[in-house]
Amino acid sequence: MKTLLITKGINQKSIGGRELLSKSTARSLSSILSDNLEIFELFKFQKSNLKKILDIPTGHIDGVSHIKIKEILKLISEKDFKIIFLDGSNFGSIAKTIRKNFPELKIIIFFHNVEYRFFLGAFFSKPTLHSLGVLIVNYFAEKFSVNNSDVRICLSKRDSDFLFKTYKRNATHIFPLTMTDNFKENLVIDSQNDEKFILFVGGNFYANMDGIKWFLENVAPFLSIKIKILGRGLKMLKSFDGKNNIEIIGEVDDLSKWYMSCMCVVAPIFNGSGMKTKVAEALMYGRKVIGTEESFAGYEKFQDKLGWICKSADDFIGAIKAAQDQISDPFHEELREIFLKEFSEQSADLRLKKILQ
Repeated sequence: MKTLLITKGINQKSIGGRELLSKSTARSLSSILSDNLEIFELFKFQKSNLKKILDIPTGHIDGVSHIKIKEILKLISEKDFKIIFLDGSNFGSIAKTIRKNFPELKIIIFFHNVEYRFFLGAFFSKPTLHSLGVLIVNYFAEKFSVNNSDVRICLSKRDSDFLFKTYKRNATHIFPLTMTDNFKENLVIDSQNDEKFILFVGGNFYANMDGIKWFLENVAPFLSIKIKILGRGLKMLKSFDGKNNIEIIGEVDDLSKWYMSCMCVVAPIFNGSGMKTKVAEALMYGRKVIGTEESFAGYEKFQDKLGWICKSADDFIGAIKAAQDQISDPFHEELREIFLKEFSEQSADLRLKKILQ
């Protein structure tokens, strides 16, 4: 059936978890639907503070505006779409308007997070008027999504439970995070990366920054192994660079050589929603993960094989020392097999076919 995918800009250069998942979803839909898929991309734009305040009850965020909604309605009126696939619950005002004008269309919402839960954590981490406004506008947008959708896809049962707790509706489908397989079997590793190290990958948002700062302050001083940290916007971590075997790398074009060089991955994440991209990437490269319960949300089925789960600084210190003793070959074939079966684009294709049917 002819489908319109509405998504955030998927062709911009970015290594964020949301962008990776959006690109993977667009690729899978294109593979399944071919010429029966049309993509409408939304891009963020600058707003005045007054406009941001006025837009709070409308749920207009992440490139959504009255102008863009009119463009979408015009496109739908001109073409014989049967399904509208909204790649994010923050597009709820679009779902609400489409439902009002085209009630016969099937509306599918892909919840990357339960955004209200996610931004509630961001507000408590940094309680400002701005973070409060972001929380409220996301609540309205997500509420519109829940109330105006036929199919609600969540990444995990936990997110589905969050959805019910907040809006009194569950997901209709559980669809774990999937991503493009970037594994390079014959990748040549630079000799400078021969030393053993543990890897953290994560951009500048509250859950990553709160977690890694805690780790660098409470765990790193007690470790002998090198710690390398990659991601966008890590200026706030520069004071740690060079201390206690810590190296702040920052943003890189290709994560492959870093995953292929590390002994294992650390994920000290204590808050958030959805699933953690860094864990799926670790599986892709056959690496063990040392993380928290939050880090393994959505991966519970494989938790025993994945690595170590930690609740305190002492747990992390003990787990990392155990990893140093136990890991002789950092590549674990069984972990890569889990990725291919459960979190690759091929698995996404199979799940999306069932949902679309």
